[in-house]
Amino acid sequence: MPSSSRSRLRLQDYLPYRLSVAANAVSRLIARAYESQFGLRNAQWRLLAVLADEGPLTQRMLCDRTIMDKVSVMRAAQGLLRRGLVRRLPNAEDGRSHRLMMTTAGRRLYHRIAPLALAYEAQLLAGIGRRDIVRFERLLRRLERVASAHVVEG
Repeated sequence: MPSSSRSRLRLQDYLPYRLSVAANAVSRLIARAYESQFGLRNAQWRLLAVLADEGPLTQRMLCDRTIMDKVSVMRAAQGLLRRGLVRRLPNAEDGRSHRLMMTTAGRRLYHRIAPLALAYEAQLLAGIGRRDIVRFERLLRRLERVASAHVVEG
């Protein structure tokens, strides 16, 4: 039942809470594998995945693409830089910032992890019909758009 038709908030039935719990459970499961097998934290993996998809990006762009705050992106980037998985490039559009680009070592690591990520996704979705998965993805994207369009004032 949608929360708007309920008169009392029950955390276990509150959709934002349930989404957060589900997302955290999935992230923890996958993050343990990335960290134990590849020495990567979840935020570092996100940066590598975005850079693999889009090429060199500024930290601000990485914040936008990963929905992570500036400090989290900066720490993840520093870890990747120390390991030689990314390198800094000058930003011709803004001399005060730089772009991050995957190195050959970063691309090699990404190509080792990507099949594992896809396998985890397949395990999570096992037993759910293709139509339900497509509908679920569509509904998640709609929730993301609605949430991004609304600012909650405190």
